Amino acid sequence: MSTTRRPDPARRSERSRRAILDATRDLVTELGYARISIEAIAARAGVGKQTIYRWWPSKGAVIFDAFLSLSEDDDAGTALPDTGDIEADLRAVMRATAAEFADPAFEAPIRALNTEIINDPDLAAQYRERLAGPVDEVKRERLRSAQRAGQLAADADLDVVLELLYAPLYQRWLLRTGPLTPEYADTLVDAVLRAFRP
Repeated sequence: MSTTRRPDPARRSERSRRAILDATRDLVTELGYARISIEAIAARAGVGKQTIYRWWPSKGAVIFDAFLSLSEDDDAGTALPDTGDIEADLRAVMRATAAEFADPAFEAPIRALNTEIINDPDLAAQYRERLAGPVDEVKRERLRSAQRAGQLAADADLDVVLELLYAPLYQRWLLRTGPLTPEYADTLVDAVLRAFRP
């Protein structure tokens, strides 16, 4: 009886998928969105174009999954801290968000993804369903906890709270109008809590 093991197609597929996602992130960082192509991704990953098109319908979809894969190994997932102190928790989250947006390893894929979302309604819907929607719900649940503890006004519109926290940071990043510092993140938290404390 032969003990030779057959190649595992699932393992081979996962290796190819990881190579494609890694190549996509590297190319976006090196070249920018406009200069990369499916052909370039395939060449860098060592796979055929057909392999990419089998899993993704467009360059934007590959970039989206490359961005999502950055957090695949993060055990914390999308969970937000809940120490019982909403101010401390929001400061920690907003400082981490500012640092992430300022990190070149994250910035290029995030900018590329935003470019695609603007121009591709299907990708925008996928982004809302797979990333923005679930993450925002986790954030809202943390804010609900603060409401139950009397740290936020019971009638606060939680969607507006999130928009007032994140939109200024996002605009500063998108338009490059100022640095994304811990102090700026703290200023946003202070302003929002002043508006929504009971």
